[in-house]
Amino acid sequence: MVAYDVTNQGDEPFTYTVTFTLTDDQGRAMSSREETVASVGAGRTVRRTLDGAGSGLAGAGPLDPAHVRITDVKRVPAEEAPVPAGSCPASGLRLFADDGDAAMGLRVVGLHLENCGNRPHSLEGYPALQLLDEELEPVDGIRVVRGGEGVALLDGFDAPPRPVTLRPGESARAGLMWRNTTQFGEAVNVPYVRLRERDGSAPVVVAPGLDLGTTGKLGVSAWRKDDTAGTSPGAP
Repeated sequence: MVAYDVTNQGDEPFTYTVTFTLTDDQGRAMSSREETVASVGAGRTVRRTLDGAGSGLAGAGPLDPAHVRITDVKRVPAEEAPVPAGSCPASGLRLFADDGDAAMGLRVVGLHLENCGNRPHSLEGYPALQLLDEELEPVDGIRVVRGGEGVALLDGFDAPPRPVTLRPGESARAGLMWRNTTQFGEAVNVPYVRLRERDGSAPVVVAPGLDLGTTGKLGVSAWRKDDTAGTSPGAP
């Protein structure tokens, strides 16, 4: 096992997601692992260990620290962190983003709303978004468009909003779509998005890593019932 520390130098509790890259004897990346350290208090340090289970390395046993690199660290306010799979917040609604898909410079990330409570939930329209930088401050100058206007034509992405009722156990999905084209100007990266089902609802901060290039544009699709949950992580 490899020990690691997470120190919160902020003034409020944060939840951290640490990405580890596991390498072979030649230093080549073999696999990656994400570990979540929840609700680290302000000024506190939490120690965790990483073991070799599921590492993907041949003959994986105890990990050698020389074969483990930390390649990314994300942090979100603990009160706005996505609830992990298998858990349900008091609202009865679990809101999160998937890992997305990328092809030929086109990026798509799915947004998901799961009714994990015990009563029906109705929704209609588009997710509400606030784009955030590394310091979780708002990013200006990016145009959020409804549908794929000027981004790409993707089946279903421009479908208009319709009323959706989610029974307990059902889910809805929407999507983010952008291109990472870089031309004249300064490329913009948006690591975090404060996501709400709609304006005024409880927020969740997700980390889709929007590499928007110089396009200045992000498309968002309307919520629709998800009848294919778990089958296509990148599609909206």
